[in-house]
Amino acid sequence: MGILTRFRDIMSSNINALLDKAENPEKMIDQCLRNLNSDLGKVKSETATIMAEEQRAKRDLDECNEEIEKMQSFAVKALEANNENDARKFLEQKASLASRQTGLQEAYELAKNNALHMRQMHDKLVADIGELEARKDMIKGKLAVAKTQERINKIGSSVASANNSISSFEKYEDIADKALDKANAMAELNRSSADSSIKDLTRKYASDVSVDDELAALKASLNK
Repeated sequence: MGILTRFRDIMSSNINALLDKAENPEKMIDQCLRNLNSDLGKVKSETATIMAEEQRAKRDLDECNEEIEKMQSFAVKALEANNENDARKFLEQKASLASRQTGLQEAYELAKNNALHMRQMHDKLVADIGELEARKDMIKGKLAVAKTQERINKIGSSVASANNSISSFEKYEDIADKALDKANAMAELNRSSADSSIKDLTRKYASDVSVDDELAALKASLNK
């Protein structure tokens, strides 16, 4: 019965709590099922033994009942043959067998109940193991999904980090654009200033040349 007690303890335990403590939940699930299948083998063997005891007790009881019927039949035949002494012996044997029959009947009922109880527990264990086999695939599927989710979470963290890098890159690009715009503006201002100086200087000399020409022309007209 220690096997069945252990089985009940395993089935009533919090499987999820055990999985939380396990370093490798998938290996633990497989190990639990291996243990249960090993227990099932022992339960099968014990059940077969108890069922054999039931069959033996039934056979002993049936044989006793047959002997009782025979003694009754022989007693009747002895009386029909006017042999009362023989009939008495057959009836005495019948009484002895009847006394033994009570014990055999009790033994058979006990063996029958034990066999029925063991068969029920055996069938329950088989059904529960089948259920756990189905749950095993479900739990392993959940573990696989959890691992995938963990990878996605890590990728998400990487993407967030990349977004930060992209934001920083855009920030520095904006700074570079502003610096370039400022430099271009300064260059434009410098070019405008230089152009203005040249134009002023050109007008100066252009103006002087015009006056000289005009003066020379005036002198020439006066000499005439």
